[in-house]
Amino acid sequence: MKGALDTQAVAGKSLQLYLDAELQAYGERLMKNKLGSVVAIDPKTGGIISLVSAPSYDPNLLKGRERAKNFSRMYLDPTKPMFNRATQAAYQPGSTMKPLTALVALDKEVITPNFGYPCAGGYYGCGKRIGCTHTGGGHAANLRRALANSCNAYFVHIMRMVIDDKKYKNVREGFQDWHDYFTDFSFGKPTGVDIPYEGSGLLPDSSRINRMYRSAWNSCMVLFNGMGQGEIALTPIQLANAMCVIANKGYYYKPHFVRAINNDPKDTLLNEYLKKNVVSDISERAFDEVALGMQDVVEYGTGKVARLEGVNVCAKTGTVENKARVGDQIMKMKDHSVFVAFAPREDPKIVIAVVVENAGYGATWAGPIASLMMEKYLNDTIATSRKYLEEKMYKANLVNPYIDEIDATQRALDKQRYERRQRQQQYKDSVKQVDDSIMIMNWFRKTYLKDEEQ
Repeated sequence: MKGALDTQAVAGKSLQLYLDAELQAYGERLMKNKLGSVVAIDPKTGGIISLVSAPSYDPNLLKGRERAKNFSRMYLDPTKPMFNRATQAAYQPGSTMKPLTALVALDKEVITPNFGYPCAGGYYGCGKRIGCTHTGGGHAANLRRALANSCNAYFVHIMRMVIDDKKYKNVREGFQDWHDYFTDFSFGKPTGVDIPYEGSGLLPDSSRINRMYRSAWNSCMVLFNGMGQGEIALTPIQLANAMCVIANKGYYYKPHFVRAINNDPKDTLLNEYLKKNVVSDISERAFDEVALGMQDVVEYGTGKVARLEGVNVCAKTGTVENKARVGDQIMKMKDHSVFVAFAPREDPKIVIAVVVENAGYGATWAGPIASLMMEKYLNDTIATSRKYLEEKMYKANLVNPYIDEIDATQRALDKQRYERRQRQQQYKDSVKQVDDSIMIMNWFRKTYLKDEEQ
């Protein structure tokens, strides 16, 4: 048509983002040679100021003549650089779930802030010991101390108190109410972030537990969810969003990158991100108590690494059991390091969630990264006394060699299964061909031989 149908190019709309370029670059450097993610949000707006998925890749690799080769190489990379761990990977939240368990227990009025549990190193209420890292000394004498010391026994016990509450007809009704609380936190469904392919995580309901245990279960079988193990799994962005709820004392805005379109922050395309989402009807006092407990985590508890001079930081450590299925075998791997935080407590300006896979304790790796990023954002610099911590994060290589071995083993098993399915299909096709041949011969005999006989 010699250009008869050509139209003049029209410029697309410009987008202004919440991303803090300096903080983003800093987060990527801290997460170098690690598997995991960082999600940092301004809780007052839901604006994402940093989102890191590690390892990452250079987008320039996916252009030009080498793009197909580069794509194949990255697709086969055991560390999965093209997988957005911040929005798609789902992990058991571990002890970072405990502040949320506390919120529900306070709101249901099954405990008060003064409720204590006589933990002597473990929970024995269900006939089998669930270990705790502390013994004696009143480390779970009340809610704040239990949060600061991350007492497993305390939180599995109050989880049982919530779902066994006498106001429910049975444990199924109690567990379903627990589930419904957390759908308001956007657990078990995408948060609605403005990029595609977000994961949903997993929030078990009573129907799922019924199927798992064939309708014969009690609170002892689901108590691990109260300490962030069990059946629950959350994406890092869901974890960060939940901390926004605590920071805001009961509400959140959907996490999003786009601040304005063509410099218009009220463009109609942004309407859903300007809507305040109120979570249940949890009292402000409950949020205050939990926030103070999270501040205690930093002041004298498991998260002291997150202390910042002159800033009241609220945080929770998480050390998450990590198992991998390879074929028919379950392999125990090194724990995931998880950390959530917001600061300052009185007027939160940043919420952060960090996951470092196969790295160990939450306070050892995820905690320092979260703390350094908060300090960088709030103070625009890192204190001289904490430079050693920054250097430690820069130099650490936490990508375990067994990732390659597990990936190779899994790919070999996948190949075997594929070849087995191919052989099965070939056998089925051969049998079908024989059946078809027999059917045709029978038809031939009935049709033509019968005519010859006549």
